[in-house]
Amino acid sequence: MGKRLNENLTSGFFEAVNRMKPKTARRRIVAYVESYDDVFFWRSVFSRYEDKTRYFEVMLPSRMERLDRGKKAVMMQLLTGRVGRDMLACVDADYDYMIQGLTPVSKEIIDNPYILHTYAYAIENLQCYAPSLHDVCVAVTLNDHAIFDLEEFMRQYSLAIFPLFVWSVWYYRTPDYNQFSLSDFSRVIEPGNVSLEHAEKAIQHLRHKVDVKVRQLQERNPDAKESYLKVKADVKRLGVTPETTYLYVQGHHLFNKVVVPLLKKVCTQLVRERELEITQQSIHTAQRRNELSCYSKSIEDIPAMLRKNVSYVHSEPFRRILADVDRLLDPVNKEERSPETL
Repeated sequence: MGKRLNENLTSGFFEAVNRMKPKTARRRIVAYVESYDDVFFWRSVFSRYEDKTRYFEVMLPSRMERLDRGKKAVMMQLLTGRVGRDMLACVDADYDYMIQGLTPVSKEIIDNPYILHTYAYAIENLQCYAPSLHDVCVAVTLNDHAIFDLEEFMRQYSLAIFPLFVWSVWYYRTPDYNQFSLSDFSRVIEPGNVSLEHAEKAIQHLRHKVDVKVRQLQERNPDAKESYLKVKADVKRLGVTPETTYLYVQGHHLFNKVVVPLLKKVCTQLVRERELEITQQSIHTAQRRNELSCYSKSIEDIPAMLRKNVSYVHSEPFRRILADVDRLLDPVNKEERSPETL
């Protein structure tokens, strides 16, 4: 009985509970998320809004274990029509933000102020925020030597894939999206084996793959020039820039096929550099062995450190999330909250 009650909770229920509390009690706002991995991210959003008058509780909806993973299950089966002032839904934007209300789920995400989304494709994209990637490498290896310009690589990567990204969004705004799926797009934009010494070759090869695919799509859609340019202008209006396209591609692909392999190469070189330094500075074999053992125990796991990376608070999508929360909590005061106030 209790479980069925929990499954049918609405914002109105939480509002009623809050009204029954003493006037000095803090208002409880429940924020439902898609998966356990999302709890920490949305806690990083809401913690700055907690004060003597309110607090947030970030959790998964009940029955989540029996639902398909992803926001559509959360939205359509659990939360549609139930969110409100004291019960929020927090989801990855995916392409639902890019297609701007062309499907029922997209329209609900765009129009409902009580459904917050990431603006970037997913939380994983924000964890891969380019200006922070060197810091992640330092956290993993405890070596602050900048041997590779990760931020510049991600900028060049984004510039290379932007024309095809526009085509991807173009297709997803038509009934023929299955003719150029996200999986198709992801396969083309995978950079492959990147050499740190000759990273420009990987970018050149990527540009070639993109150019080939763009020409194919242009030939397949000879009358699409005007509509393509409209989509290009619109995605820029939505916050995408050619230099930051990586924030809006499929997050799982970006994390596992682009950023983690690249960071592994950088971190491997940084670890070897530190180990060589220890070997050269050690006075005797026992000291070298002890120092190397201590250092190896200090090395962190790259995916784990990326998931703990919170430097996304300085990104533009995160600023927009904060602006949405500001409007939600104080509709009169719509001034954006800056990450510098963290």
